[in-house]
Amino acid sequence: MIEAVVTDIEGTTSSLSFVKDVLFPYARAHIRRFVLENQQREEVQALLNDVRREMQQPGAPVEDVIGCLISWIDQDKKATPLKDLQGMIWEQGYRDGSYRGHVYRDAAEKLRQWHAAGVRLYIYSSGSVQAQKLLFAHTEYGDLTPLFNGYFDTTTGHKREVESYRKIAQAIGLPAEKILFLSDIREELEAAETAGMEVTLLDRTSATGYSAFPRAVDFDQIRFN
Repeated sequence: MIEAVVTDIEGTTSSLSFVKDVLFPYARAHIRRFVLENQQREEVQALLNDVRREMQQPGAPVEDVIGCLISWIDQDKKATPLKDLQGMIWEQGYRDGSYRGHVYRDAAEKLRQWHAAGVRLYIYSSGSVQAQKLLFAHTEYGDLTPLFNGYFDTTTGHKREVESYRKIAQAIGLPAEKILFLSDIREELEAAETAGMEVTLLDRTSATGYSAFPRAVDFDQIRFN
Protein backbone atom coordinates (compact mmCIF):
# COMPACT_ATOMS: atom_id res chain seq x y z
CA MET A 1 0.00 0.00 0.00
CA ILE A 2 1.50 3.32 -1.11
CA GLU A 3 1.18 5.96 1.58
CA ALA A 4 3.40 8.70 0.13
CA VAL A 5 4.37 10.00 -3.29
CA VAL A 6 7.67 11.76 -3.96
CA THR A 7 7.78 13.51 -7.31
CA ASP A 8 10.41 15.18 -9.45
CA ILE A 9 9.53 18.53 -11.04
CA GLU A 10 11.20 19.08 -14.43
CA GLY A 11 9.65 16.80 -17.07
CA THR A 12 7.33 15.26 -14.48
CA THR A 13 4.98 17.80 -12.89
CA SER A 14 6.27 20.65 -15.02
CA SER A 15 7.65 21.37 -18.46
CA LEU A 16 11.38 21.12 -19.01
CA SER A 17 11.12 24.21 -21.20
CA PHE A 18 9.78 26.34 -18.34
CA VAL A 19 12.99 25.91 -16.39
CA LYS A 20 15.28 25.99 -19.44
CA ASP A 21 13.62 28.78 -21.40
CA VAL A 22 12.14 30.96 -18.63
CA LEU A 23 13.75 30.51 -15.21
CA PHE A 24 17.39 29.98 -16.21
CA PRO A 25 17.51 32.97 -18.60
CA TYR A 26 15.79 35.17 -16.01
CA ALA A 27 18.35 34.23 -13.34
CA ARG A 28 21.24 34.74 -15.75
CA ALA A 29 20.00 38.16 -16.76
CA HIS A 30 19.49 39.33 -13.18
CA ILE A 31 22.19 37.59 -11.14
CA ARG A 32 24.87 40.28 -11.44
CA ARG A 33 22.58 43.08 -10.29
CA PHE A 34 21.09 40.89 -7.53
CA VAL A 35 24.50 39.95 -6.11
CA LEU A 36 25.84 43.52 -6.23
CA GLU A 37 22.73 44.91 -4.55
CA ASN A 38 22.41 42.17 -1.91
CA GLN A 39 25.97 41.02 -1.18
CA GLN A 40 25.89 42.53 2.32
CA ARG A 41 22.85 40.48 3.34
CA GLU A 42 24.01 37.76 5.71
CA GLU A 43 22.39 34.88 3.82
CA VAL A 44 23.68 36.11 0.44
CA GLN A 45 27.16 36.71 1.83
CA ALA A 46 27.24 33.13 3.15
CA LEU A 47 26.27 31.75 -0.26
CA LEU A 48 28.90 33.84 -2.03
CA ASN A 49 31.50 32.46 0.38
CA ASP A 50 30.28 28.94 -0.45
CA VAL A 51 30.92 29.72 -4.11
CA ARG A 52 34.42 30.96 -3.27
CA ARG A 53 35.12 27.69 -1.46
CA GLU A 54 34.00 25.68 -4.49
CA MET A 55 36.21 27.93 -6.64
CA GLN A 56 39.05 27.25 -4.16
CA GLN A 57 39.57 31.01 -4.08
CA PRO A 58 38.50 32.24 -0.62
CA GLY A 59 39.54 35.80 -1.43
CA ALA A 60 37.96 36.03 -4.88
CA PRO A 61 36.47 39.47 -5.65
CA VAL A 62 32.73 39.62 -6.13
CA GLU A 63 32.99 40.12 -9.92
CA ASP A 64 34.90 36.83 -10.19
CA VAL A 65 32.25 35.13 -8.10
CA ILE A 66 29.53 36.52 -10.39
CA GLY A 67 31.45 35.25 -13.43
CA CYS A 68 31.65 31.81 -11.85
CA LEU A 69 27.92 31.80 -11.11
CA ILE A 70 27.09 32.75 -14.70
CA SER A 71 29.33 29.95 -16.00
CA TRP A 72 27.58 27.51 -13.66
CA ILE A 73 24.19 28.61 -15.01
CA ASP A 74 25.45 28.02 -18.56
CA GLN A 75 26.68 24.55 -17.54
CA ASP A 76 23.48 23.78 -15.57
CA LYS A 77 25.77 22.91 -12.67
CA LYS A 78 23.94 21.38 -9.70
CA ALA A 79 25.71 23.58 -7.15
CA THR A 80 23.74 24.24 -3.97
CA PRO A 81 24.81 27.92 -3.52
CA LEU A 82 23.84 28.65 -7.13
CA LYS A 83 20.45 26.99 -6.66
CA ASP A 84 19.81 29.00 -3.50
CA LEU A 85 20.74 32.28 -5.19
CA GLN A 86 18.60 31.42 -8.21
CA GLY A 87 15.68 30.82 -5.87
CA MET A 88 16.07 34.30 -4.40
CA ILE A 89 16.17 35.84 -7.88
CA TRP A 90 13.20 33.83 -9.15
CA GLU A 91 11.16 35.02 -6.17
CA GLN A 92 11.37 38.55 -7.59
CA GLY A 93 10.10 37.34 -10.96
CA TYR A 94 7.14 35.52 -9.45
CA ARG A 95 6.21 38.46 -7.26
CA ASP A 96 6.34 41.05 -10.03
CA GLY A 97 4.36 38.83 -12.41
CA SER A 98 7.14 38.21 -14.92
CA TYR A 99 5.97 34.57 -15.12
CA ARG A 100 3.94 31.90 -13.32
CA GLY A 101 5.09 28.45 -12.31
CA HIS A 102 4.26 25.89 -14.98
CA VAL A 103 2.46 22.75 -13.81
CA TYR A 104 0.71 20.29 -16.11
CA ARG A 105 -3.06 20.22 -15.62
CA ASP A 106 -3.07 16.44 -15.09
CA ALA A 107 -0.42 16.79 -12.38
CA ALA A 108 -2.29 19.54 -10.54
CA GLU A 109 -5.56 17.61 -10.61
CA LYS A 110 -4.07 14.27 -9.55
CA LEU A 111 -1.99 15.84 -6.76
CA ARG A 112 -5.20 17.36 -5.38
CA GLN A 113 -6.98 13.99 -5.60
CA TRP A 114 -4.15 12.16 -3.84
CA HIS A 115 -3.97 14.81 -1.13
CA ALA A 116 -7.73 14.57 -0.55
CA ALA A 117 -7.38 10.77 -0.28
CA GLY A 118 -4.79 11.13 2.47
CA VAL A 119 -1.68 10.33 0.44
CA ARG A 120 1.32 12.28 1.71
CA LEU A 121 3.02 14.30 -1.05
CA TYR A 122 6.64 15.40 -1.33
CA ILE A 123 8.88 17.08 -3.91
CA TYR A 124 12.46 16.05 -4.68
CA SER A 125 14.24 18.31 -7.16
CA SER A 126 17.73 19.58 -7.90
CA GLY A 127 16.27 23.08 -7.55
CA SER A 128 16.37 24.53 -4.04
CA VAL A 129 13.48 24.03 -1.64
CA GLN A 130 12.79 27.75 -1.92
CA ALA A 131 12.58 27.51 -5.73
CA GLN A 132 10.25 24.50 -5.44
CA LYS A 133 7.87 26.34 -3.12
CA LEU A 134 7.87 29.41 -5.34
CA LEU A 135 6.98 27.39 -8.44
CA PHE A 136 4.05 25.61 -6.80
CA ALA A 137 2.83 28.75 -5.01
CA HIS A 138 2.44 30.70 -8.28
CA THR A 139 0.72 28.40 -10.79
CA GLU A 140 -2.26 29.07 -13.04
CA TYR A 141 -4.12 26.55 -10.83
CA GLY A 142 -3.49 28.62 -7.73
CA ASP A 143 -1.25 27.99 -4.76
CA LEU A 144 -0.52 24.25 -4.65
CA THR A 145 1.90 24.33 -1.71
CA PRO A 146 -0.77 23.30 0.85
CA LEU A 147 -0.86 19.90 -0.90
CA PHE A 148 2.72 19.03 0.06
CA ASN A 149 4.03 17.57 3.29
CA GLY A 150 7.66 18.39 2.53
CA TYR A 151 10.40 19.21 0.05
CA PHE A 152 13.85 17.77 -0.66
CA ASP A 153 16.73 19.20 -2.70
CA THR A 154 20.44 18.57 -3.23
CA THR A 155 21.16 19.20 0.45
CA THR A 156 19.68 15.70 0.93
CA GLY A 157 21.98 14.29 -1.76
CA HIS A 158 22.25 13.95 -5.51
CA LYS A 159 19.27 12.49 -7.29
CA ARG A 160 21.11 9.60 -8.90
CA GLU A 161 22.50 8.29 -5.61
CA VAL A 162 20.77 5.49 -3.72
CA GLU A 163 21.60 6.96 -0.32
CA SER A 164 19.56 10.08 -1.13
CA TYR A 165 16.38 8.03 -1.35
CA ARG A 166 17.18 6.16 1.84
CA LYS A 167 17.52 9.53 3.59
CA ILE A 168 14.20 10.66 2.15
CA ALA A 169 12.41 7.53 3.34
CA GLN A 170 13.90 8.02 6.79
CA ALA A 171 12.84 11.69 6.84
CA ILE A 172 9.30 10.79 5.75
CA GLY A 173 9.15 8.09 8.40
CA LEU A 174 7.81 5.31 6.19
CA PRO A 175 9.28 2.05 4.91
CA ALA A 176 10.66 2.66 1.41
CA GLU A 177 8.22 0.17 -0.14
CA LYS A 178 5.32 2.41 0.93
CA ILE A 179 6.71 5.33 -1.08
CA LEU A 180 6.21 5.90 -4.82
CA PHE A 181 8.82 7.98 -6.65
CA LEU A 182 7.96 9.68 -9.95
CA SER A 183 10.53 10.96 -12.44
CA ASP A 184 11.34 11.23 -16.13
CA ILE A 185 15.00 10.26 -15.51
CA ARG A 186 15.82 6.55 -15.55
CA GLU A 187 18.97 6.89 -13.43
CA GLU A 188 16.93 8.53 -10.67
CA LEU A 189 14.35 5.77 -10.83
CA GLU A 190 17.08 3.14 -10.64
CA ALA A 191 18.50 4.75 -7.49
CA ALA A 192 15.07 5.03 -5.86
CA GLU A 193 14.18 1.45 -6.76
CA THR A 194 17.49 0.19 -5.34
CA ALA A 195 16.60 2.02 -2.11
CA GLY A 196 13.37 0.01 -2.02
CA MET A 197 10.84 2.53 -3.32
CA GLU A 198 8.15 1.85 -5.88
CA VAL A 199 8.77 3.90 -9.03
CA THR A 200 7.02 5.09 -12.18
CA LEU A 201 8.61 6.62 -15.26
CA LEU A 202 6.84 9.74 -16.56
CA ASP A 203 7.38 9.74 -20.32
CA ARG A 204 5.18 12.45 -21.76
CA THR A 205 6.34 11.73 -25.31
CA SER A 206 5.36 8.07 -25.60
CA ALA A 207 3.78 5.20 -23.67
CA THR A 208 5.28 2.60 -25.98
CA GLY A 209 8.63 0.89 -26.15
CA TYR A 210 10.58 -1.10 -23.60
CA SER A 211 10.94 0.25 -20.09
CA ALA A 212 12.33 -1.45 -17.01
CA PHE A 213 9.84 0.56 -14.94
CA PRO A 214 6.08 1.09 -14.88
CA ARG A 215 5.44 3.86 -17.36
CA ALA A 216 2.89 6.66 -17.72
CA VAL A 217 2.45 9.50 -20.20
CA ASP A 218 0.72 11.66 -17.58
CA PHE A 219 -0.47 11.57 -13.99
CA ASP A 220 -3.86 10.13 -15.00
CA GLN A 221 -2.14 6.89 -15.99
CA ILE A 222 -0.33 6.42 -12.67
CA ARG A 223 -1.76 3.51 -10.71
CA PHE A 224 -0.97 2.29 -7.23
CA ASN A 225 -2.82 0.42 -4.49
